[in-house]
Amino acid sequence: MTSEMQFQALVLDQGEDGKVSGSFQTLDNDRLPDGDTTIAVKYSSLNYKDGMIMNGIGKLVRDYPHVPGVDFVGVVESCTSGKYQPGDEVICTGWRVGEVWWGGFATRARVKSEWLVPVPEGLSMVQTMSIGTAGLTAMMSLMALEDHGLTTENEGEVLVTGAAGGVGSVCVALLSNLGYRVAAGTGRESTHAYLTDLGATTLVSREELEETPRGPLSKARWSGAIDNVGGKILGNLLGSLNSNASCAAVGNVAGFAFEATVLPFLLRGVNLLGIDSVNCPTERRIVAWNRLAKELPLDKLAPMVEVHPLGDLLTLGGAILKGQVRGRAVIDVNA
Repeated sequence: MTSEMQFQALVLDQGEDGKVSGSFQTLDNDRLPDGDTTIAVKYSSLNYKDGMIMNGIGKLVRDYPHVPGVDFVGVVESCTSGKYQPGDEVICTGWRVGEVWWGGFATRARVKSEWLVPVPEGLSMVQTMSIGTAGLTAMMSLMALEDHGLTTENEGEVLVTGAAGGVGSVCVALLSNLGYRVAAGTGRESTHAYLTDLGATTLVSREELEETPRGPLSKARWSGAIDNVGGKILGNLLGSLNSNASCAAVGNVAGFAFEATVLPFLLRGVNLLGIDSVNCPTERRIVAWNRLAKELPLDKLAPMVEVHPLGDLLTLGGAILKGQVRGRAVIDVNA
């Protein structure tokens, strides 16, 4: 049992052999970083990046010991900047929290107040973290597509690749609720019913998306796309976008290599939009969160959310890298 001067956390450390391992520890509050706002964390969530960090993949963390968790929601305990008052409910995503700054897999966190956003009206804290970084990234992707002309009047479906993952699931539910026709790309037949329930109108196999096209341009098919996969799939889908359509590129689980020609850009005027939820300006972040509170169907969100205790993280961190975590995995850090 911890005192008010202590907190519990998943702590990662790196051995002399370079391997990263994690353990649950009770730490004193003076171990927290030097931010101006201290938060009693209620929930965090497990993202693909967390899985990489917990398994020492990608060198996302340089300094150990380290507390991972790239997002969290909780209650302000103190704020020396005056921006928040004790008792305020706040969200923290981005700003490399959980990478270069201790993150949300703990019962207490300390960050800079400018990294925080108030929990939107109408959302509980568990609902907020059910949306989490994945939901923020999904909304940022949609906003970027809208900025470049996407509307429900555009001909063709919006393609979402990696649709059964955290970001992809929210994208499908959000787009469908707003009246878009959604094609969900997935490599697992077992997710078909799940994606249909979220609102997908068409299911596209990973094999089809990876199939080598006959030329640099395929038949124009998509009014827009949100790609969570990267690699060959991203290069292929650019050649099948409608004229002047855009693709929001979110993830690169299939690799960083980009295989494409300039012809989709020159002959169809397509746009490739990179989405970075880490350094998103606070003003746009607040707009995105308020839109999520109003436009994301929480009834569709509920079946894609599983709440786990903090102690499940060591198992879940490996499972998400193997594609075994569907939808959103919320972590109740006090359970």
